[in-house]
Amino acid sequence: MPDLLLELLSEEIPARMQRRAAEDLKKLVTDALVERGFLYEGAKAFATPRRLALHVAGLPARGEAVREERRGPKVGAPDAAVQGFLRSAGLTSLDQATTITDPKKGEFYLAVIERAGRETLDVLAEILPQIIRSFPWPKSMRWGAASAQPGALRWVRPLQSIVATFGPETETPEVVPFEVDGIKAGTLTRGHRFLAPETIEVRRFDDYVQALERAKVVLDADRRKDIILHDARDLAFARGLDLVEDEGLLEEVAGLVEWPVVLMGSFDEAFLDIPAEAIRATIRANQKCFVLRKSGSEELAPAFLLVSNLVATDGGAAITAGNERVVRARLSDAKFFWETDKAIKLESRLSKLDTIVFHEKLGTQGERVKRIAALAKELAPLVSADPALAERAANLAKADLVTEMVGEFPELQGLMGRKYAALQGEPDSVAAAIEEHYKPVGPSDRVPTDPVSIAVALADKLDTLVGFWAIDEKPTGSKDPFALRRAALGVIRSLIERSLRLSLGEIVARQFAIAERRGAPQGSAAGEIREQDLGTSGFHFSGVIETEGQAAHSAVAQRVADLLAFFADRLKVYLRDQGARHDLIDAVFALPGQDDLLMVVRRVEALGQFLGTDDGKNLLAGVKRASNILRIEEKKDGRAYDAEPDPALIASSGQPEEQALAQALTAARADASAAVAAEDFAGAMRALSRLRAPVDAFFDKVTVNADDPAVRANRLALLNALRAATREVADFSRIEG
Repeated sequence: MPDLLLELLSEEIPARMQRRAAEDLKKLVTDALVERGFLYEGAKAFATPRRLALHVAGLPARGEAVREERRGPKVGAPDAAVQGFLRSAGLTSLDQATTITDPKKGEFYLAVIERAGRETLDVLAEILPQIIRSFPWPKSMRWGAASAQPGALRWVRPLQSIVATFGPETETPEVVPFEVDGIKAGTLTRGHRFLAPETIEVRRFDDYVQALERAKVVLDADRRKDIILHDARDLAFARGLDLVEDEGLLEEVAGLVEWPVVLMGSFDEAFLDIPAEAIRATIRANQKCFVLRKSGSEELAPAFLLVSNLVATDGGAAITAGNERVVRARLSDAKFFWETDKAIKLESRLSKLDTIVFHEKLGTQGERVKRIAALAKELAPLVSADPALAERAANLAKADLVTEMVGEFPELQGLMGRKYAALQGEPDSVAAAIEEHYKPVGPSDRVPTDPVSIAVALADKLDTLVGFWAIDEKPTGSKDPFALRRAALGVIRSLIERSLRLSLGEIVARQFAIAERRGAPQGSAAGEIREQDLGTSGFHFSGVIETEGQAAHSAVAQRVADLLAFFADRLKVYLRDQGARHDLIDAVFALPGQDDLLMVVRRVEALGQFLGTDDGKNLLAGVKRASNILRIEEKKDGRAYDAEPDPALIASSGQPEEQALAQALTAARADASAAVAAEDFAGAMRALSRLRAPVDAFFDKVTVNADDPAVRANRLALLNALRAATREVADFSRIEG
């Protein structure tokens, strides 16, 4: 089967764009082929600092003929509809169409469209120029005299040549005949910019890869990464050192070189007085170099590894010396920052935070720190932390943002604050919280363990969420510029993974109320947000929260409900990733007052285990049957059967199954309610499991829609009591199955 080889050689492709560009090229070409009916066996794309390449294997030499029947408007339809049908079908008159008869709708026009199979080479010549011209680079440019012309090609950097060949492995492939802005597709490319700049003729993919290797170009980025990693490990081992591995840096460096050569440089051991993280950040950010540790130790060595794109005649001595000069200058700067920062207490920097705007509608960093400190102090007892330490840690948590070191290397925020706090004698918990309050920063990052860190981390994230909700800056679709989904997930993970109990509804309601009061006009009448004001959200709040005026009541209640719904959605994502069923999560969240996320998780777990048993499955079926009967009858009668069943009427009905169900419901509901109150969710499920037999017997022997209207209404009320009993643990109507 014939293969396609495509290479687009340009002046440069930035490392950060290479992976995405290679995937885009593969998708655009293969999608275009499949849309036209050309299937293939496999495709792989590649990227280097200068070229994008694509190999599509197993394409047919010619597409198959296509026969399509396209139904048109009814016979006698308006002329505009008929003309539109003819144009879409490629017909010139109705004489070229036939008619078909629909027994119910009458006669319709039908076009039979037959297309002969097209040569794959012709199709490639059609689609490849379009793809190149519309390629989705994040940033692109025009160049040369043609750049002034309308529709001039835009590329990431000037495009230099195009290789495009198609043909079977056993024959000489043909060049795909097309050109883009005067650049004709051909068989000529170039090797390494400095080591082998001459032109190379290539035809097939295998020959292409081998020719590039001879010309000092490793085409596959993953292979370049593998070469760099293994050479770096070997060179470090040979010097009695260990490589500090860095996947992100490895990916970036592999995108900077076509022929990787690993070299080792060194720096003055006196620079090791700088914190290791600062050394690593300096060498990584400025020189794209790897740091080294002393063998078997966490202590850094005064050496680094660089990756050159050259095989130098002097063995790399000049390249290494040049990098050493730059590293020495950068480390000198870092040492100056470190010494300068150490001389200034963190608290003396706090006034500078008042000059930094966090968000134009949410005030300065200084104002935010005060809010976080107040909330951290309030949360501290709830997470077994010392309130004074939590408040102190929160007050200092952002102070390192205005240090010299963090100003130069923002990725060190928190970490440098911890080091400065330790140097000035702050308690260990305070120093740890300054670093850990940012955690977790991703799904694989750990959550804080120290109670003070947890209190400050929760306060930081909750303040962020409440603040942006208060100004109506919420995530939409895939857009989340303020990382609010990550903040919510951080709160969720901290509570669940550390088994912490918090009433999120009460906490965020208080914060919203404070925000409303802070933003209210001076001299406005004070009001109160009480439990009943917030009850519309479906969550329970204890205590009284002051705010401004009655209008604020409903506004705060709505924001609370909205934010808690956001937490619920994030919890669903978290639990689904843990393997929980989404319908069970919905069933638990459908109950009022579910703002203690740890209890939600435990209730979902118990519900899932219960529904995995025969009793659970059969009871679910019975409850769904009862709910369906109620829904139908309530709609028909225009009333709800939510009164308690009449025991006297049940006793006189003469149906033992009805009496047995009523007795079982009374006992099960009481036992389930008591178990839920004791947070014994497994016990609540056991109580409900005793309903299975009487429910089965009731539906087997009892006619719900009895002739006697009073008996019928009472039996419907009994079904409502069954539904209410199961709602002690979950809304069974939300459960699938």
